[in-house]
Amino acid sequence: MAAIFPAWIMIAAFLLEAALVMCGFPSTLQLERRIPLASHELELSQLRERDRLRHGRLLQSSSGGVVDFPVLGTYDPFLVGLYYTKIQLGSPPREFYVQIDTGSDVLWIGCNSCNGCPQTSGLKIELNLFDPGSSSTASPVPCSDPRCRADLQSSDSGCSSQTNQCSYSFQYGDGSGTSGYYVADLLHFNSILEGSMTNNSTAPIMFGCSVLETGDLTKSDRAVDGIFGFGQQSLSVISQLSSQGITPRVFSHCLKGNNGGGGVLVFGEIVEPTIIYTPLVPSQPHYNLDLRSISVGGQVLSIKPSVFSTSSSQGTIIDSGTTLAYLAEEAYDAFMNAITNTVSQTVRPVLSKGNQCYLITSSVNDIFPQVSLNFAGGASLILNLQDYLVQQNSIGAAAAWCIGFQKIQGQGITILGDLVLKDKIFVYDLANQRIGWTNYDCSMSVNVSTNVDTARTEFVNAGQMSNDGPLQDQTRSMIALLLPIIAITDLLLL
Repeated sequence: MAAIFPAWIMIAAFLLEAALVMCGFPSTLQLERRIPLASHELELSQLRERDRLRHGRLLQSSSGGVVDFPVLGTYDPFLVGLYYTKIQLGSPPREFYVQIDTGSDVLWIGCNSCNGCPQTSGLKIELNLFDPGSSSTASPVPCSDPRCRADLQSSDSGCSSQTNQCSYSFQYGDGSGTSGYYVADLLHFNSILEGSMTNNSTAPIMFGCSVLETGDLTKSDRAVDGIFGFGQQSLSVISQLSSQGITPRVFSHCLKGNNGGGGVLVFGEIVEPTIIYTPLVPSQPHYNLDLRSISVGGQVLSIKPSVFSTSSSQGTIIDSGTTLAYLAEEAYDAFMNAITNTVSQTVRPVLSKGNQCYLITSSVNDIFPQVSLNFAGGASLILNLQDYLVQQNSIGAAAAWCIGFQKIQGQGITILGDLVLKDKIFVYDLANQRIGWTNYDCSMSVNVSTNVDTARTEFVNAGQMSNDGPLQDQTRSMIALLLPIIAITDLLLL
């Protein structure tokens, strides 16, 4: 993880709005984005090490337990960030900053009796602890609650006979962990009705109240108040709201790949005519896809299909919490050979600190081939050179471009991180068990489907929303929760 430096230059913290359609009315969350300036070299080896810690957590989860691998910020070798959002819980409502995490299921917040919870944050945000006793609507979840009994199927959950409270303990592969008990309380939003803001839009949810944090979770450099899990299981907020008929069981994100970072994350289906879908591999704890082959320059690589098959120790995972991208060992070797053979007549291959790089004196766009990841159902994810190359230091008059795809030594896991996911819409359609994508300028507005009954859509932008149909046309209220992603970014000199 990149070091956080004491000399912070805070660049124009600005408020973005998040849009929520509840009972036909748009609603907003306010989010902030701060960009600290730092001077420190970040090598691909450092990015790999940070990814390695997250993958330790991910690979730990093959038994189906809850796993935490934070969604980091905009992919750019000059910008390394942390994506998070701000939510309000309790009565009266209090604000909490939480990491956006597609790799875990539970929303949890550090609570007032927490041992090991950071008191300050290098992100220059004010940390808060949730106090159930200070919220008039908070109540501990008893062991008899059906939600507790359902979660007891996981080895991470338990039930205290002394307190009759539903509890949890999450242990991660990097040695960190958190434990606590579940609380039921209100999630708050601000509503907009005909251009005027009103308050008191709420949704009841169940979330974790952590009383112990260990390992990296105790560190202050990038501390936030908790984790906002976007997984598939019943305790994720998206599953809870959809089970109440409040939101469709689908969310989408679009991560900006330019230096500004940020993007949008929406509870609802971003609608674009060019989105293509592939099925999720069933009965997996993560967002696993069935990768069938890889093409370089239009030629399918000679890789055994078994390399991409899904099991407890291998498969292809979509993970916006990973900065780079990783191929199974056998696939990586074939991929590297194909790229090098294609460009070897016009560029000079070199090794830089263990990374395969190329010295280029002409336009990089004219040299490197297009890459295609081919999935089940005929869906192909087309990668341009910026989706698999990272520009490093120049050497004389030549620019050095390095392969951003890495190899997990001795592992059969393929992980598609921000290097691949950036500048694209990704739709996680949990109701239909599929994931879709398309190239997109993530600084632009998006259209979001919010109602399965009327096929009505909302025109959504960061800080703006306008309806394309009368409110009374909605026969069933749905939420489209737009979270313009907050990027905490360090400007790094390579």
